[in-house]
Amino acid sequence: QGILREGLEDVKQFFKANGSCRLPLSPSLLVKGIVPRDCSYFNSNAVPLKLSFQNVDPLGENIRVIFKCGDDLRQDMLTLQMIRIMNKIWVQEGLDMRMVIFRCFSTGRGRGMVEMIPNAETLRKIQVEHGVTGSFKDRPLADWLQKHNPEEDEYEKAVENFIYSCAGCCVATYVLGICDRHNDNIMLKTTGHMFHIDFGRFLGHAQMFGNIKRDRAPFVFTSDMAYVINGGDKPSSRFHDFVDLCCQAYNLIRKHTHLFLNLLGLMLSCGIPELSDLEDLKYVYDALRPQDSDADATTYFTRLIESSLGSVATKLNFFIHNLAQMKFTGSDARPTLSFAPRTHTIKTSGRIRDVFLCRHERVFNPSKGYTYVVKVQRESPGEVAFVQRTFEEFQELHNKLRLLFPSSLLPRYPADPWQTPGAPRHPRALLSVRPRSFPSRFIIGRSRGEAVAERRKEELNGYIWHLIHAAPEVAECDLIYTFFHPLPRDEKAAGTNPTPKPADATWARPLGKVGGEVKLSISYKNNKLFIMVMHIRGLPPLQDGNDPDPYVKTYLLPDPQKTTKRKTKVARKTCNPTYNEMLVYDGIPRGDLQQRELRLSVLSEEGFWENILLGEVGIRLRDLDLAQEKMGWFALGSRGHGTL
Repeated sequence: QGILREGLEDVKQFFKANGSCRLPLSPSLLVKGIVPRDCSYFNSNAVPLKLSFQNVDPLGENIRVIFKCGDDLRQDMLTLQMIRIMNKIWVQEGLDMRMVIFRCFSTGRGRGMVEMIPNAETLRKIQVEHGVTGSFKDRPLADWLQKHNPEEDEYEKAVENFIYSCAGCCVATYVLGICDRHNDNIMLKTTGHMFHIDFGRFLGHAQMFGNIKRDRAPFVFTSDMAYVINGGDKPSSRFHDFVDLCCQAYNLIRKHTHLFLNLLGLMLSCGIPELSDLEDLKYVYDALRPQDSDADATTYFTRLIESSLGSVATKLNFFIHNLAQMKFTGSDARPTLSFAPRTHTIKTSGRIRDVFLCRHERVFNPSKGYTYVVKVQRESPGEVAFVQRTFEEFQELHNKLRLLFPSSLLPRYPADPWQTPGAPRHPRALLSVRPRSFPSRFIIGRSRGEAVAERRKEELNGYIWHLIHAAPEVAECDLIYTFFHPLPRDEKAAGTNPTPKPADATWARPLGKVGGEVKLSISYKNNKLFIMVMHIRGLPPLQDGNDPDPYVKTYLLPDPQKTTKRKTKVARKTCNPTYNEMLVYDGIPRGDLQQRELRLSVLSEEGFWENILLGEVGIRLRDLDLAQEKMGWFALGSRGHGTL
């Protein structure tokens, strides 16, 4: 900090002498001074500076940039240029991937400036709002987007932006072999746009721990990202859209393999260590697989998505990075609540006179459980508010308070306050037997049942009363006043009793047919019939209420000997599986197609028991003009004929 302040004084003297200057990032950026109070530094190895300049335009906002010393920003410039070209290719083909591409400029050997994107946060900061193990949890990203987009239409738009930009990032980082991907190198805007920063390693030059690559997955795609896309922890049709976007974007870039190889080849002699010989170019060639057909490439990239989503190494890498960054956390860094968009204080909100947990309500969205309605009375006459909080949010408050205060200041009270000398004789003390500390999260049996919710209601009621009547440094702290300040969801729910709806209601599509639908791509070439099984949506659950383990089986009828059976892999515990698997029938003359019918069945694998038929469809090939590829959704049902 001391060195930074001294340097900022030198910059201030420069502006006193020269009046204004143009920033190297862009000639259009004209600045007249530095804003020391908004300047700081980041905690990465190179310790980049975060600088804020005064805009010459009186109506313009301050211009914020990052100054890095110690990294070769030419490599960042080249990587961003490649991503910019990818984005132009996608846009020219009518596919806007909502990419965020920032400016970067090398001003000398090992130094330069990088544009700062406003209203964005690193995944690490978002995840650690849920604790140091937040990288292992599924909800942090969705909760953060919900916090900044409280209205339903705003959140829907943010999720859409996330789906497109996440797909673009997956393709771009895989093709360019961008490594050293941890949760401080990936950022998310409040509008839902995801983007990557810090391209110090690319073309597959991964960091190593001994003989182990730090980047084990093909690209970063984790379960918390899938949670945002699906709208929950179960696959939905939105995930089909995401996979299709990835594969479409990948195939569009593959058509321009020669362009990327030529552009990177021109840079072989520029002295970038990680782009110095033909082996580095071969990495891009192998990633783009120009020898594959679009269908084969689609299958290949789908497997990459599955591999990345199933990688535990990525989350473990994030967690290790969280631990490594803990030592840099300053003592002035105050914990905040992950579900609150901003911090509130006793001065801004008004002193709280009393709180009372009135009731619990059953909720189904975003997940099944109970929410607790708290009545908050302030000292201002007639000022009463009702806020809804989940048990997990109460628990987060308690955990954050424990970071700020010793246990002796937090509620730890006897089972019966009436039997303790000097205990506060509040009327609510008669309501129930008080626990000695915060209610336990772990319950034997069903932890979300009505009886448990009722018991927790009484325990939480006593807990919050003791919080409000605790020592002033606890009772008047910002965490408590933020917790009891109404959120947009509380204001929306005020005076209403919303009808519960299923968790996936936001994402569900009307299917029109019981049994679901299957998306196929059917083509014929050189006496070969190609059946690409892409996705299935809306499969019914099993009779016991569990999700099936579906797979697809096809026959080309008539087939008395059962020699045309083809099968896909089995998807586990889902009603909306993705396959992108090619089933091929060879040696089928065109004349025979008029007499053939494709019989497709969807079954649930049941281990030792007989597999359960979930739905089937018969497709008369004579009804399809196979001179070109046919793609569409086929309704699954009883033994009838399917239509596109």
